[in-house]
Amino acid sequence: MKLVSERTIVLMAVFIFTAWPSSAQFYQDMSIGLAPGMYIYQGDLTPQAAGSFKTPSWGINLFAKKPLNYFLSARLNISLAKLRGDDSKYDSPAWRKQRNFMFSTPLKEFSAQIVWNILGRNYDDRGIMPYLFTGVGVSFVNIKKDYSRLDTAYFGENSNPTNGLSIDNTVRLPRRLFSIPIGVGAEYSLSDRFSLNLETAYRFIFTDYLDGFSRSANPNKQDHYHSTSVGLIYKFGGKNSNGVGCPVLKY
Repeated sequence: MKLVSERTIVLMAVFIFTAWPSSAQFYQDMSIGLAPGMYIYQGDLTPQAAGSFKTPSWGINLFAKKPLNYFLSARLNISLAKLRGDDSKYDSPAWRKQRNFMFSTPLKEFSAQIVWNILGRNYDDRGIMPYLFTGVGVSFVNIKKDYSRLDTAYFGENSNPTNGLSIDNTVRLPRRLFSIPIGVGAEYSLSDRFSLNLETAYRFIFTDYLDGFSRSANPNKQDHYHSTSVGLIYKFGGKNSNGVGCPVLKY
């Protein structure tokens, strides 16, 4: 038993000795970030092609990023926000104030992304570094639509808003949306540990029911949303002359 116990201790010591540098190496150059931003709904309840800037909502992004090489990084991103749309915010065309549809939903988005550092400076800590990114994700929503202000007399009984509502009200609104985020950003180093970033992300979500309406509005137009955020990033560890982090062993 004593021999077995000693062997176990030796094996555990070897494992810790070899695993610890590996773990330390993994965290070298990893960064975490916190980025508040503005979220914009884009869909049937706004005539603006760029989205409903008259009903902006605030949200926050939390992310962790790990360089894979000089150009590419893997990033996990969590977004907590809200989306809103309201016909009554628009004077033109005049029928929007008569239709008066509105909606709101909380938003929880989880995504895995690949980030491309255009200049290949993933291990640098100076200057401005522009980047592009894309990935896959899932967005959790709880859509609350409101058509109580609809002026049925203005549109008539056989109008698209009136007849379409009878169809829309039979559709079960989604609670989870598959999403593909695509965006562009830039990171500016303040020191070897801290940096600022600015980015804009557009989400393709492949549904016309983000706002709760489709046949009663425009069934040929898909809904989407986008965000712009400014954040603070903290980087773990240091780096050697080659720009790749190395653990420090003490004897």
